[in-house]
Amino acid sequence: MQISLLQLASPDHESAEDRLARVDRTVRAERALHNVDLLVLPEMWTAGYFSFEQYAERAEPFEGPTLSAARTWAAALQLFVHLGSFVEVDAEGRLHNTSVVVAPDGKVLTRYRKIHLFGYGSRESELLTPGADLGVGPVAGAATGITTCYDLRFPELFRSLVDEGAEQVIVCAAWPTARLDHWRLFTSVRAVEQQVNLIACNAVGEQQGVALGGHSRVVAPTGEVLVEAGADEGFTYADLDPGLPGRFRAEFPALADRRWPAPPVSTQSTPMKEYA
Repeated sequence: MQISLLQLASPDHESAEDRLARVDRTVRAERALHNVDLLVLPEMWTAGYFSFEQYAERAEPFEGPTLSAARTWAAALQLFVHLGSFVEVDAEGRLHNTSVVVAPDGKVLTRYRKIHLFGYGSRESELLTPGADLGVGPVAGAATGITTCYDLRFPELFRSLVDEGAEQVIVCAAWPTARLDHWRLFTSVRAVEQQVNLIACNAVGEQQGVALGGHSRVVAPTGEVLVEAGADEGFTYADLDPGLPGRFRAEFPALADRRWPAPPVSTQSTPMKEYA
């Protein structure tokens, strides 16, 4: 499976409309995408993740301009598109951080509303409504789970995706440079502990005075980092084996050895000795 990660900046001076037009030109001009199976974009690149005061103004219905652009790219380039995420306004007027995967025929395969909303130095948890459903669907023949940024800190979500059959997980993010070490740590740990291919695309540039870390990466279930980008805008490519998680799980069956829920505590256990 050929993958392309597109790191994007969302500068404060650029309108959402201008940014969408710029990214549309960038994607259409990238000839290498004609050999790619999956294109992944970062979190909230249209609205700008840290542009909290403009969330309501830049919110879109589900069938809005960001999804429309993704459908166009998928059909024109004949690839799967994970559009990153956008601010979705639902029928009740609630806002969500919503990710979508589109197939080459333009069909929506997976929609995921971010479950874990960030509150530390962020207004996301104040302004948005969390999702309640897992996002798992087929991407280029591989069962694929969808997560977003802060979700990386919650291993139980990733294990739930594995329980639903996921063998690879896509993470779109707007992860700050200040916690770049955590980004590298969590993307590697989630790949290893869940025995999945982990595909993580991060934003770059500066938004509202916050520097975004970039360093989008693809990590195999063995822990091998197959590719890691730098801190600039642009495409990064990786060749990923979708069959690796299955083979690795058979060879090293850590998931099969799981004992959860934990067995009950035996009433016949020997009490611990008391020490002076």
